[in-house]
This record gives sequence, C-alpha cells and structure tokens, in this order.
Amino acid sequence: MAQLTSPKTLESLRQKILSERDDNSPSVSVCAGAGCIASGADEVIDAFKTEIENQDLSSAVNTRGTGCPGFCEQGPVVVIYPQEICYLKVTADDVPDIVSQTLKEGKIVDRLLYADPATSNTSTCESDIPFYKHQERTLLSANTRIDSKEVDDYLAIGGYSALAKALGSMTDVEVLEEVKKSNIRGRGGAGFPAGIKWEGTKNAADPIKYVIVNADEGDPGAFMDRALLEGNPHAILEGLIIGGYAVGAQEGYVYVRQEYPLAVENIILAIDQARDLGLLGNNILGSDFSFDVFVHQGAGAFVCGESTALMTALEGRVGEPRPKYTRSNIKGLWERPSVLNNVETWANIPLIVNEGGDKFASIGTETSKGTKIFSLVGKIENTGLVEVPMGITLRDIIFNIGGGVPGGKEFKAVQTGGPSGGCIPAEHLDLQVGFDELGKIGSMMGSGGMIVMDEDTCMVDVARYFIEFLTDESCGKCVPCREGLRQMHRILTDITKGKGKPGDIETLEELSETAMEASLCALGKGAPSPFLSTLQYFRDEYDAHINDKRCPALACKDMISYVIDPDKCRACMICLRKCPADAIDGAKKTIHVVDQENCTRCGTCLDVCPGKFGAVKKISGEPVPPPLTDEERKITKKERVK
Repeated sequence: MAQLTSPKTLESLRQKILSERDDNSPSVSVCAGAGCIASGADEVIDAFKTEIENQDLSSAVNTRGTGCPGFCEQGPVVVIYPQEICYLKVTADDVPDIVSQTLKEGKIVDRLLYADPATSNTSTCESDIPFYKHQERTLLSANTRIDSKEVDDYLAIGGYSALAKALGSMTDVEVLEEVKKSNIRGRGGAGFPAGIKWEGTKNAADPIKYVIVNADEGDPGAFMDRALLEGNPHAILEGLIIGGYAVGAQEGYVYVRQEYPLAVENIILAIDQARDLGLLGNNILGSDFSFDVFVHQGAGAFVCGESTALMTALEGRVGEPRPKYTRSNIKGLWERPSVLNNVETWANIPLIVNEGGDKFASIGTETSKGTKIFSLVGKIENTGLVEVPMGITLRDIIFNIGGGVPGGKEFKAVQTGGPSGGCIPAEHLDLQVGFDELGKIGSMMGSGGMIVMDEDTCMVDVARYFIEFLTDESCGKCVPCREGLRQMHRILTDITKGKGKPGDIETLEELSETAMEASLCALGKGAPSPFLSTLQYFRDEYDAHINDKRCPALACKDMISYVIDPDKCRACMICLRKCPADAIDGAKKTIHVVDQENCTRCGTCLDVCPGKFGAVKKISGEPVPPPLTDEERKITKKERVK
C-alpha cells in the first residue's frame, strides 16, 4: 500500500475509491457487532455470500459486515441499500428469500419487517422505525455504512479528511480553539470540558506529552464504547491523532479491556492500516508532525476506568488510583502531561474539526453540547444503543425510542451513570438529559448507561446490587472505600433478607458521607450514590423492609413466600410436577399446598400455574395461611368443572 505524503494524495486516493463504487448498486449490510454475532450474524453473512453467488449476483451485489446499528433487541439486523430496507431478527434460513425476492425482484419480505407491538403496523425503511426515527445519529450512523475492517470504506465516507484539514490548513492552536468552541465535555463520566483539559496539556512546560483513549468500559449494561471501537475504529484513531497534533504529543495509547476481543482486533487492525498509509509515523501527510499509537489491553478492573488508575496500569504497575495533587493533564502518564478522554469523545473530534465547533455547540443545552450515545437496557421494550441530542427528555428516550416498559408494567425508575450514578423516579421523566441537569437530582451522565426498572424492581435490592459490584471492584487502597463499602453491603444485604433494624439507615448515611469525603478516587466518592438516590426517592421501601419485614416489590427472595389459594386451585398438578424442589404437596382431586420449609422461592409454581386459575400468588410481610385439613383439601368433580 502506497504511503500518503500530503492531503492532496489522500484526496486522490479517496476519489479513486469512490470512482470504483456505485452508490446506486444494491448492497447488503449485516450487523457484525458482538451482540449480533452472538445471535448468528456470521452465519447470516456466510449465507448471503453463498446465496448471492448461487443466484449469479456476485458482480452486482456487495455484502459487508458492519458495526452495531443500535437496535440490539432485534438483531441480527440486515439493511439493503440503496432502498434502506431493514430486516430484523434475520437467520441464515431467511437469506434465500431475501436474495430471491428483494435483491432480484424488488419485493419485500414482510415477515422480517419491524412491526409495531401496539398497532402491528410495519416499517420498511430503517429511518421509519420509531426506535431510529427519534434519534439524531451523528456517530452511530457510520456504523452501518462501512465495514470496520476496511479502511477504504472509512475513506469513502470522508475518513481522515479532518486530519488532512488540521495538518494542511490549521495550526495546532486553531484546532484547539475549535474544540474549545464546541464546548464538548468528556463522555466518560465526569463531563470535564475537553478543550480546557487539552489546553492545560498543551501549555504544560514538559515537552513530552501523551494522549490516551479510555476504552475501559466496565459499567453493567454499558456497551457504547465497545460498539464504536468494533464498528468505526478509524474515527477514534483519527480523533486521537488530531488530539496529539493539537497538544503537541507524539505518542498515543488505547487502553481497552481484554474482554472486548472484537474491539481489540479492530482497533489493532485500524492502527496497522493507518501506519501502512502513512497516517501514523513520521511526517504525517508531509507535515512536521510525527505520531504513533499503541494498544494496551486491560485486565478488566473497573477501577482502571479512573484516570490515575488507568495511567498506573499503562505504566505496567497494579491499577490503583493515586492522589491528584496535580491534575493528570499536567502530570499524568509517567509524570508527563496527558490528555485522557473516552472513546466517544475522541470519535467526535473529526466531526468538530470538519464541521466547526459552532455547529457542534448548536446542539444540546446551554452547558451540555452535541449528541450522546446511551445504552438503553433493563425493563424496556427496545433494548440497544441510542444516540440523541443533549437536552432530550428521559421520557422521550424511554417511551418514544425505547417503546416503554413491556408487559403492561408501570415504569418505576431509571438508573443512569453506571454504578456510581443514581436512580431517577417517574416524577423526573420530563427532565432534560444533560451533565448538570442529572447531577441536580442526585444522578449523573456517566459514560451513558441507562437501566430501566419497572414496578417489580426492589429499589433497596438495586442499591445492594450496585454497592456489591463496587465493593468487589474496589482496589482496596483506601479505608473509606474498602471498608466503608463492605459495611454498606453487609447492612443492605441484611435489610433485603428481613434482618434490618432501626438505625441501619442512619449508619448507611454516615458511611456514605465518609466515603464521599475521604475516598481517594471517584469510585469511592461516587459509590454511595445508588443508596442515597434510592433512599431519597424510595424511602418508603426502606421503611417497609426494616419496620414491616416486607418487600413492596415482592422481589427480595428471603422476604417472600409462595402460597396456593385453595379457592382457585383445581388440582391440575402442573405446579407439583414442575417444582424443582419437590416442595408442593398434592394429588388428583386434592388442593395443592406449598411446603414452606422446602420451598426455594424460585417462582416456578407461579410461572406455570394456568392463568385462568391464578391459584399461586406471591406474598411478603403477610402470614402464610394455616394448613387445610385433609377433608378441606378434597375437590369434587363439580368444583373442578366450575
């Protein structure tokens, strides 16, 4: 591959690639993100290639595996261009019909279209599906347009034109000014203004500086960074090179967790391709700027998402945070000035350079600019990645895009910001999403995790879960985090087991205050947030657990019982046969009874009891009905018919 020696040669290569392509010719894009691969996307891609060849369409139809389009609930997702026909939950068995009907005859395979669960109306085009229609996709849109393993695809959509612009017609100061003008805030959690961070590094006296991609995405339910690294690694790489130019760095690092094998593979491949083209190395595009990038695979410690812990791990030491007597943009990696931003932040930089900081700043709220990618998971109809403008309401995300809570259940809360975030109740659904707006109500933006909860979710148990996660992930370096979280987890566990006692809440509040004030890093300082936010908005659930020994959501296993209503039991014996613990006593013509001592509270009896009977019910804080006599348990033929 010939090395590019100037912006002009880059543009010539781009035009050559475009001249060999026909945007009007049919092409098949199959999501090859990790989620869809787990659902059989590789088999679908192979089936397309085989079927297209069998039907003599190889010269006319291009097939490519792409990055995640976001609608993970419906994967594998297939989009047929140029018509933008979108097929969902495609299997290899569906491919012959798609090829013969859609690609050859222009007909639609109706059974594979999106169908609205409420109206059954179908949508043919991707942009007409409600999940996509209400988004503003500036980063994710490229995922479905390119093969992440083909640098030519990235070049064809304008890739590296921002780098050419920066090196060919802008000074480093001008690049920095555009980033500052955009008011982009770091998408990794704290939301610190990227331009100000970069300026601190640029103005630092030390001549050796570094730029770093934080791809250590460890929040439960979050996969935004993974999807970008898998689907469009060159965008992150281009942003990093531009950042290196702006601050005067000659080395960059990508810190990516080892549990993301496809993301690791794709970013390493992208770096190799960029080197081959001369977009990394000495005198990039004929300029005086030299820069290279290296990949470091993290071992999966959640604490390494914290800036100083990440840099310590990059240095080859145990990933533990260190005191920030001086900010890491002044004294970071190997005590040198270092800019650390997450994947999504770096991916936005080429857009800012190409389109100008003002355009980026025109989107969003007064203090939160641009778009933001969220992973929408939990008790939600449409699970997946959504990219929306800052300032959109939680209601719009959850109900217009997410489709609301399934099964006719009531929305209860949404947890944002990862383990250190907070739970937001229904009363704040009309809140605009932004860094400061979420912070004011006890939550945070974080990296973009958004977990929806319904009426069956116990908020005390939610706090226990996240505190347990953070207890396990604490590096143990400082006492307030190491011991404080351990004690918080013990108390919350006791509460969910019906062993809570008066004074527990006050003790939890004291431990929270200590952790927030005295912990060394953001993990410990933010760890009490799940408890504090659930206590703020759902205090009644804590009181019920402690005072009444009752779980209002009927979720805490040790506080519930399963009983059979004798007036509704028809002795069908289904629950008796299905119970894995043999905890149900009964027979033909005999009302069934749950043996409470042997019951493991798995809920199988409730799940299998025919809905027309509804004999099994779950209770909490109520006395178990007294046993019936043998005579009372008999069911006559007349009663069974009734």
